Amino acid sequence: MVELRTERLVLREWREGDFGAVHAYATDPQTVRFMAFGPNTEEQTREFLVRQIERQGQDPRTDYGLAMTLREGGRLIGGCGIYLREREGASMGYMLRRDCWNRGYATEAARALLGLGFEQLGLHRIIAKCDTGNGASARVMEKIGMRREGHFRQSDLVRGEWRDEYLYAMLESEWREKHDGQ
Repeated sequence: MVELRTERLVLREWREGDFGAVHAYATDPQTVRFMAFGPNTEEQTREFLVRQIERQGQDPRTDYGLAMTLREGGRLIGGCGIYLREREGASMGYMLRRDCWNRGYATEAARALLGLGFEQLGLHRIIAKCDTGNGASARVMEKIGMRREGHFRQSDLVRGEWRDEYLYAMLESEWREKHDGQ
């Protein structure tokens, strides 16, 4: 089981009891506007949780989807994850309920995911993508030291509309350079 602790957050495995909190943000049109899913039905949210819980038992494990909770009080405020791909690389992502935006939580969680990937999973490269209209997500990736490597035109189909994406990445050597000696 994976649990990551940061200054203000606990990133932990999903549980069946997370349904209400997940469904609250997964049904918010503003929260999911840049996502390929949502707004969710109750069935879609249940299916999401079932998939996440099943993936916790993978061997070898390739998907590390985690609930993002506040360290103080344990309130579930979003989700994040790192997803292993071929050739020692991975992608990562995060989302937060709207009333928790602009507080640095996504940055804190994303930095912890990079640590998981490079320090514990031994990855060589981690990427993340965001809709070019999602400036907040792009800023998160820049704050944690990821480099924008690409702008993909009409590469993601979201609710019947082709959208542009930015691709950010970090190498394990770049992570080490920033974190050795800290």
